[in-house]
Amino acid sequence: MCCIARLHGRFIVQDALPLYSQKIDPQPMKAVEVRHQFLDFFESKKHKIVPSAPLVLKNDPSLLFTNAGMNPFKEYFLGQAKAETPRVADTQKCLRVSGKHNDLEEVGIDTYHHTFFEMLGNWSFGDYFKKEAIEWAWELLTEVYKIPQDKLYVTVFEGDSKDQLAMDQEAYDLWKKILPEDRILMGNKKDNFFWEMGDQGPCGPCSEIHVDIRSNEERQKIDGATLVNQDHPHVIEVWNLVFMEFNRKADGRLEKLPAQHVDTGMGFERLCMILQGVTSNYDTDVFTPIIREIETRTAHKYGQSEDTDRAIRVVSDHLRTVCFAIADGQLPSNTGGGYVIRRILRRAIRYGFTFLNQKEPFIFQLVQTLVNQMSSVFPELKKEQNLIVNVLREEEASFLKTLDQGLVLLETVLKNTKGQQVSGREAFELYDTFGFPLDLTALIARERGYTIETEGFEAEMAKQKERSRKAAEAAVDDWKVLQTDDQQEFVGYDLLSTKVKITKYRKITSAKEGDFFQLVFNLTPFYAEGGGQVGDKGYLEAPNGTLYYITDTKRENNEILHYTKTLPDKVDTSFKAVVDPLQRARTASNHTATHLLHQALRTVLGGHVEQRGSMVHSGVFRFDFSHFSKLTTEELQEVEQFVNARILEQLPLEESRNVPYDQALEEGAMALFGEKYGDKVRTIRFGQSIELCGGTHVANTSMIWHFKILSEGAVAAGVRRIEAITGDAAKTFFESQTATLQTLADLLKRPQDLIKTVGQLQDENIQLRKEIAALNKLKAQSLIHELQGQIQTVDGKAWLTAQVDGDAQVLKDLAFELGKNRDDLALVLAAEVGGKPLLCCYISKARVAKEKLNAGAVVRELGQYIKGGGGGQPFFATAGGSDPQGIKTALEHAQKLLA
Repeated sequence: MCCIARLHGRFIVQDALPLYSQKIDPQPMKAVEVRHQFLDFFESKKHKIVPSAPLVLKNDPSLLFTNAGMNPFKEYFLGQAKAETPRVADTQKCLRVSGKHNDLEEVGIDTYHHTFFEMLGNWSFGDYFKKEAIEWAWELLTEVYKIPQDKLYVTVFEGDSKDQLAMDQEAYDLWKKILPEDRILMGNKKDNFFWEMGDQGPCGPCSEIHVDIRSNEERQKIDGATLVNQDHPHVIEVWNLVFMEFNRKADGRLEKLPAQHVDTGMGFERLCMILQGVTSNYDTDVFTPIIREIETRTAHKYGQSEDTDRAIRVVSDHLRTVCFAIADGQLPSNTGGGYVIRRILRRAIRYGFTFLNQKEPFIFQLVQTLVNQMSSVFPELKKEQNLIVNVLREEEASFLKTLDQGLVLLETVLKNTKGQQVSGREAFELYDTFGFPLDLTALIARERGYTIETEGFEAEMAKQKERSRKAAEAAVDDWKVLQTDDQQEFVGYDLLSTKVKITKYRKITSAKEGDFFQLVFNLTPFYAEGGGQVGDKGYLEAPNGTLYYITDTKRENNEILHYTKTLPDKVDTSFKAVVDPLQRARTASNHTATHLLHQALRTVLGGHVEQRGSMVHSGVFRFDFSHFSKLTTEELQEVEQFVNARILEQLPLEESRNVPYDQALEEGAMALFGEKYGDKVRTIRFGQSIELCGGTHVANTSMIWHFKILSEGAVAAGVRRIEAITGDAAKTFFESQTATLQTLADLLKRPQDLIKTVGQLQDENIQLRKEIAALNKLKAQSLIHELQGQIQTVDGKAWLTAQVDGDAQVLKDLAFELGKNRDDLALVLAAEVGGKPLLCCYISKARVAKEKLNAGAVVRELGQYIKGGGGGQPFFATAGGSDPQGIKTALEHAQKLLA
């Protein structure tokens, strides 16, 4: 037996470890040995050891991330694909931070919840069932891992009258042969009837195995059986054996599956805690290397303060999550999965900021420790290390600036708070608008003697969640199966139309889209969204000529779903399925251009460039790639010239299907970042460009016509984005540019040298601006004497409110000139420019410090009268609006604020 580690989607032999059946060293088992012995054990039971699927799910609309070990095998449980091998085992990367499984807020508070974790699992797809699953689980735990039998408890499904389900007597009888009946406990539907993927689908009873790791003294005082499933931190579930035998329908009914499956999941981190004789996951060698590095970087010791300990736990957990997510293709962003990753990272940053006194980026410095620790099992960490480090460094620096801004805003809120309680609405605004977390707001407020109205905050949060819930709400009907079809065939590489039959359909009602239908065909020419390419559109033609439009095509659980607003009248007949040829041609042109663009960037910029993502539409496409700096104008021109040269070469498409993955790589094909590939792949070659790709392409590069870059910019640290067009879109672009030039030439009376003429106009404009500025300065000087005479002083405090004639610069110049050499002045000036009102507030710094006045707060309050808003520094701020009629009222109110 050998130790197995994943490399490029395959497994390789590493240094030999002890056989699972050999005597285990009395020293605590290291995490790497725990993982290997699990895989070795199930390999001996004729399981195929498969690599972890990516953490990021690109072709599953129901999930953002892999949140359970069974996610990669969904199509087997759903009967939508047949497994090549009926027995597999793996360690699966998982992330739980949203939806049904949301552990985020528990992470760091306790010692056993995580956002990222490994799930060890063994799987049977229609092969063995309860007997083998139970016997092997017991053998592994007690004979291989040597867990004392008297510390183990198991639960069995007790039955449920509502579902008309009896107790799982079979599992009970199997366990009774292994351990005493007083350690076989009954579990209810919530704990012992299982399905990871939603309200519908395959499900079944389960047996959970729990371990009591309390001291002998504690175990003698209180029986462990009474603490099972009671959230006791040291009487914990370690393994769940799920017996899939039912299918849950939309109306809640259960029906028997045609085959029985086994789905097991054992938390790797918890298992290590048990085997290493500690009472916290964070005390295992899964986490201790990272914790030691955090201690070194922050000069804070773990184990001396609960606040410090919690922060170190949060940082060590979240580091793993963010690094693995980025390595698998998910960069932090403001939407979708990117928002989740950014939120997790920012939670780590703020814990470091608040409790570890880290005011500069530091989390990126921990990446090397994680890479050293786990890259032998997950080589993607090492491969993407530079990207991970750069992204973390930039994200940290950006959010620390946000925290600094939030502190300024919080200071303003506290100063303007009447009494000692900050309203929940204002605290939520800081959180929602500026990203300032409630716990940090509460901490700073508490230090200043304030409290937060948490009820108001929670009410605002609940409103936001309800809005989001309603927007995403959807009712999904059961599939109506018309005919069984084991393998749906995609023929769209060769055909744009073909005869099809609907094999099944279902109705979906969503708050956003209304009613629509998803159709599955026995075969289809429609390309399903994937690999960055959008899904095909087109129509179904019934025998009577009626057309039913296909608005989108997506893939879910290995099935191609066709979206339509109208269900055909006769669903059991044959149809002609037709892909929109124009949209397909435009999309194929753009997709092919991404290949040529990738080659061009590597040629012009260097071999370090790798694709980081793409989105290919029929009109425009974007292409993300790794690079450290903005492209120069010359580099962009070189890239365009390179791609267009390949177009002029009229390179033919060379396509190979069902190529073994390793063979394709040996032939030079590039595997793209964050994509999941099977054992057989498709290669696409145009000249020297060869990539693994499942998308659609032109037959010859000449069909692209022309390639034009529209923009280039940063997406994240070390990642740039190009947006470009080809074909019809490029033609339209050049026609528009030509028309614009013609219009400009007409406006300028058709000069011989258009560029020279525009340059002369720019020079004249600069000179006129200088003259206007000089006139405004003279104007301001004449106003200053007049305004100085309007300043009023009461009890040593000078104030002024006035409307003047001038723009924003004039207001600023007047304010600072009037305030020069004075430490007692507060003023508000107003003006109307182009029908828009402007306000500025100036307060002498001495009065800001002494009276706690704030110019930003003043203009924000006055902004309501001109239907606008603004802000700035405590001593100078400006506001703009849309209602000049409110200037008079604003100035009247300003007197009350300043006098």
